[in-house]
Amino acid sequence: MGNTAITGKSWSDRIFDFIVYFVVLFVVVITIYPFLNVLAISLNDSVDSVRGGITIYPREFTWDNYLKIFSFAGLMTGFKISALRTVIGTLFGLISASMLAFTISRPDFAGRKFVSTFLAMTMYISGGMIPIYMLIKDLHMMNSFAVYVLPGLVSAFNVFVIRSFIDGLPYALQESAKLDGANDFTIYWRVILPLMKPALATIALFLAVGQWNAWFDTYLYNGSSPHLTTLQYELMKVLQSTTSGNGGDYRSNIASLASNQVSPESIKMAITIVVTVPILLVYPFIQKYFVQGMTLGAVKS
Repeated sequence: MGNTAITGKSWSDRIFDFIVYFVVLFVVVITIYPFLNVLAISLNDSVDSVRGGITIYPREFTWDNYLKIFSFAGLMTGFKISALRTVIGTLFGLISASMLAFTISRPDFAGRKFVSTFLAMTMYISGGMIPIYMLIKDLHMMNSFAVYVLPGLVSAFNVFVIRSFIDGLPYALQESAKLDGANDFTIYWRVILPLMKPALATIALFLAVGQWNAWFDTYLYNGSSPHLTTLQYELMKVLQSTTSGNGGDYRSNIASLASNQVSPESIKMAITIVVTVPILLVYPFIQKYFVQGMTLGAVKS
């Protein structure tokens, strides 16, 4: 009794804490280990990696795998285009979604219900791949950078998430700004937008990850434009070349791996790290806003 009073915890509480810590540690290990294993293989000598047994650190450290990656034709161009589409697509996606969300959140907007219903229908009804392809072709966006940004400019899900956040803000803020002579755009830009950081950070992460990982639109619309290729599309071609031996210009690069003592498996691991690290570097800067944004619509006690 005395010991329990001094420590503040009973034996049952200690056992429970131990179980919780053990489970959390186990989840962390099984989550991080695959990434550390891929990183170790990408930094390990290719010949040595064939032996297997690589865990979370390389046995024979080398940068050769990464140096070989950037010798592939198209990868540097793909990296630039992927970075550019991520920045531009995320920025324009945030602006369009937040402006539309602000509009339909206004109770004095006459078409609020109609626009909200129309947006909701787009979440469940789609024309399919062929009609979308024909539309892109008729709009003359084939073999253009615009096809990476314009088709996904407005997402109903993103609009509803931001609108839910705006609905939680006191409407008196907008009324006060209007009494001071502010117009609708000024209210959006100077009053609402600065208060939407958690929602915007959440949507920005969704948009950035989607843009960075996208490759199928490159395959459909810009496959014949090497100057508009993306990193993920080039990765897909490398993976196809290493597994099936097909891939056009990549066959000569893959064939030369043996003479350079660099295995296709090491190349795949190195490319995986290259395409993953940029998103991992961005996430810590918006993590606090992301956590707040994910709780939008939660019931408060």
